[in-house]
Amino acid sequence: MPTSDRGVASLFERAGESDAAEAEGAALARIGPNAVIQTGQALASRYGSGVTRLIYEAAGLARYLGNPPHAMIDEREPKALFTALRQALPAQEADHVLTDAGLRTANYIVENRIPPRARKLLPKLPPALASRLLVSAIARHAWTFAGSGHFEGRVRGWREPVVILSIKANPLATPGCPWHGAVFQGLFATLTATHVAVVHPRCQARGDDCCEWTIKAATGPQPQV
Repeated sequence: MPTSDRGVASLFERAGESDAAEAEGAALARIGPNAVIQTGQALASRYGSGVTRLIYEAAGLARYLGNPPHAMIDEREPKALFTALRQALPAQEADHVLTDAGLRTANYIVENRIPPRARKLLPKLPPALASRLLVSAIARHAWTFAGSGHFEGRVRGWREPVVILSIKANPLATPGCPWHGAVFQGLFATLTATHVAVVHPRCQARGDDCCEWTIKAATGPQPQV
């Protein structure tokens, strides 16, 4: 059972992605393309292609319709898309779309970016250990969803673990950060085999100094992310 830093790195090793390429992506303030791709899919499923096109055009991203990005993108692009989305739709509807997009992103990461042996092993481990391994893996690749922001993650406790994640200078912050919250909900619920509750006590878009999420096992109806 890998618990050392080397073991964690080995567990989540992804073929074809070098540390140099990752460092370059971070230095250029780039972010993973799924913030754009999955938001488009969530929009299309809820409102159809016409509304999706209008919002992408407003964000200056119409070129991605029918030709989605396959590599890291400028973090300003999903930021523009999230802004255009919130300007075009009522706040609650925009949050529904961003939540759906976040869950789709989490599903994509699990299916395509988490090695099969890690997908099989993590849900079988005690939640406290699985959470620590997952936080370590997320921290190593945090720029894929945090861009130029500064990510920190830690886990408190063993019997009832509490995960605390934060992003300072979060480039994709929106009120309540439904996209990020849904990404974290999907990842931890799937890979720790635990029904989780995600709470967002601090939000940069609401005037706090950073965005922070608390994730723990849910004991009742799960609050919206």
